[in-house]
Amino acid sequence: MLLLAVVALEVPLIFSLNDRVQAEVRTQARGQTDVVAASVADLVAPPRERALRKLTASAARSVRGRVIVLDARGELLADSAHRQLGTSYANRPEVRVALAGRSFQSQRGSQTLGQNILATAAPVLSGTHGRVVGAVRITQSVSAVRRAVRRSTAGLLLVGVIVLALGLLAGAAIAGQVVRPIRHMRAAAARVAAGDLDTRVALEGSTEERSLAHSFNDMTDRIRDMLARQQAFVADASHQLRTPLAALRLRLEEAAAAGVSPEAAIELAAGEREVDRIAQLVEELLVLSSAGEPDTSAEPIDLAAVAASAHRRWELLARERGRSVVLVDPQAPAYVSAARADVDRVLDALVENALRYTPAGTSVQLRAAGETIEVLDEGPGLADDEIEAVFERFHRGAAGRRTPGGTGLGLTIARTLARRWAGDVTIANRADTGSGARAVLHLPRSTGALPEDR
Repeated sequence: MLLLAVVALEVPLIFSLNDRVQAEVRTQARGQTDVVAASVADLVAPPRERALRKLTASAARSVRGRVIVLDARGELLADSAHRQLGTSYANRPEVRVALAGRSFQSQRGSQTLGQNILATAAPVLSGTHGRVVGAVRITQSVSAVRRAVRRSTAGLLLVGVIVLALGLLAGAAIAGQVVRPIRHMRAAAARVAAGDLDTRVALEGSTEERSLAHSFNDMTDRIRDMLARQQAFVADASHQLRTPLAALRLRLEEAAAAGVSPEAAIELAAGEREVDRIAQLVEELLVLSSAGEPDTSAEPIDLAAVAASAHRRWELLARERGRSVVLVDPQAPAYVSAARADVDRVLDALVENALRYTPAGTSVQLRAAGETIEVLDEGPGLADDEIEAVFERFHRGAAGRRTPGGTGLGLTIARTLARRWAGDVTIANRADTGSGARAVLHLPRSTGALPEDR
């Protein structure tokens, strides 16, 4: 808009300036011609050559052009260009008009000079009788006028550029003042999205921006309060459910110990398993409710050590289930940044999920590579539409519905805890064996001091 305004102002001004300069040059040339004509009136008849030479030379310097004085026949009496005296200029149109008693001005091409000239002629009148006794002609190069116009135009353009630059600088400064609150709010929104619900933005800027900042702060307060109430509710519900579930399991165990029929014993054992599953579900819901809020700080973690620790935890339990957990040699494992307890919990969820679906007599492999830990099983794998769906709460794939146990929250918790530390958990079918699944835990590489560097 500023550029359009400058152009809209300067273009008419440049044209106006061009017309004005042209008119001013023409007017000045007429005036100077009349002055010279009046000055030589007493020097023409009879001609006083020396005085005429001095006068034409002085006038030529003043007008920056050529000045000639002619007698009544149009023959040259004096010339600032020192041409041969006596030369006839009677055939020149401006001279004919001047010798007829009228002033004349025209712009035409000069064959002698090879350029356009502005020719201005005026009659020289006798002081006593007012008759024409000669003529004065002043010729000026039009290119000089054009140079003057170009200089004036360049000056206007320079002023326009300066105004435009100052306007842009001022606009940038004003825009910065206007946009700064929005940038602060965008940064605050990013921190809130990352889980920092204590973020607040300053009330600054225009009335609308201050109102928006106030609404933003109210929103974060409401979200924080709602999340705190949700977590408190889940924690209280979990605590309240643990006691009756423990009492229910104890009663089922006592009923089975009191002696019942084989059919009743089977049902009681099934009831105990359901109670255990509900207790596990309650525990996982409690973990999931607090997964979005980190309660510990990140630290450098050696993924090779994490994988080895998980192998030790699950090796015996897997053997009891008729399966095995194999620790594959690590491939350039890296230190990552996260909380060790959360990483162990994620890896436990992945290993437990793999053991649930891998057939008896097969193995689950653990391998640390770079910033990832891979968990590979030999189970039935996943359908294409289940690869992302298995991370939804309480979702169990086709294989999960055929397998007893499980809550449908293990993979959800694993991904939520990984993303708490800017990592992720993915799962896909294995391409190397044609069956089985490959779950991958990825965490960001640590940028802090490593334990051996401290």
